[in-house]
Amino acid sequence: MHRTLVVGHRNPDNDSIMSAIAYAWLKNATSADSSVYEAVRLGPLPHETRWVLERYGIEKPRVIAHVYRRVCDAMTKEVVSVREDATLLEAGRIMRDRNLRALVVTDAAGCYCGLISTRMLAELFISELDTDRPRHETLAQAVGGFLDKGALVLEPEALLKDVTESVLAASLREAIVLDEDGVCVGVLTRTDIARPPRRKVILVDHNESAQAVPGIDDAAVVEILDHHRIGDVQTTLPIRFLNMPVGATATIVALEYQSHPHAGLPAPMAACLLAAIMTDTVLLKSPTATDTDRAVAQWLGDALGVDALAFGIELFGSRDAASPPTVEAITGADAKEFELGEHRVLIAQYETVSLARVLEHEATLTAHMEKVRVERGYEFVLLMVTDVVAEGSQVIVAGRPSIVERALGISLHSGSVWMPGILSRKKQVLPRVLEQV
Repeated sequence: MHRTLVVGHRNPDNDSIMSAIAYAWLKNATSADSSVYEAVRLGPLPHETRWVLERYGIEKPRVIAHVYRRVCDAMTKEVVSVREDATLLEAGRIMRDRNLRALVVTDAAGCYCGLISTRMLAELFISELDTDRPRHETLAQAVGGFLDKGALVLEPEALLKDVTESVLAASLREAIVLDEDGVCVGVLTRTDIARPPRRKVILVDHNESAQAVPGIDDAAVVEILDHHRIGDVQTTLPIRFLNMPVGATATIVALEYQSHPHAGLPAPMAACLLAAIMTDTVLLKSPTATDTDRAVAQWLGDALGVDALAFGIELFGSRDAASPPTVEAITGADAKEFELGEHRVLIAQYETVSLARVLEHEATLTAHMEKVRVERGYEFVLLMVTDVVAEGSQVIVAGRPSIVERALGISLHSGSVWMPGILSRKKQVLPRVLEQV
């Protein structure tokens, strides 16, 4: 069974997570082989995402830290073993019939005890050539008395790059992979290390390495769905790359559902897609919103039996009806890193229907942004606090403000600045900032 991870960007927003969920479901519904597609995420759930998942009974995607190749990706999972009370004859016959150099030996509970190998059997026979013991007595002895317990033991989640040197230097050719209960779940050999498979990944809502899951260069990107500018993710083979100038990646995913009508459109998936479109296009008010987004939102609303705009307003209201957001949640909301010449910058966007409530903590927000800037070496950190009702954004900057001032035509000497009509980072802010390079 081949598993492909469907994953959005770091500091995931609603569109990033919902697109992964809905696209993974569609891929599983239309896959022609035994491949399994799993939606995963790179950070906490935004409140509106949690609201939709709980409302429609959708399982939360698990969080992953990286896609580097692990021991469990390369190991041989079909472990042949014998109990420690098995005879040497039984073990020898299994190794002969299966063309194996060694067998894993377990106790009565199934836990790993050690190895029995053809080399050990040969040494045993050679050592007994000068004795009068009948061969059948030797072969009738239990393997538990002849175990080699010197095999290298590894954990399934260990990074392959971290254990390669140890495996190559080990006296035994086999490294044993044990789970937390001491059960052998795999065997890693030098041959396995020589040609380890790369983890398969589908990227949604981004195509830039700086925003991708750690280890992306060690993985095999097999597909990309995105609505942002073309970035720097590279692949060794041609792949399917859907990039469209629409307001949300969820719109592209919804169009894929329309292209596969036989797969159906379950209400939970329609809710995920509609929620993502409404948040990413700011209730279809953002300049990034297109007629395609509006048509798809209408189609999804009809499928759910709801008014799309009313659904979106309720969705945004659920965010602000919750407990007051933390400083980390606001400044980390959909925060994306960009290359600005020789410098790196971080631009985040937090959408709300209660701007005044957020700005009560402006001094604390700015202090936290400055801390992040210094720790991570950014030229500046920019936060857009977008009021979806008033249709504008409060711009807050930590670090060197001159680039932002020139790009946006504002002055930040007195603090943050309200910019009416500014709703889109992608279309109204980022291009103007990048032009300063």
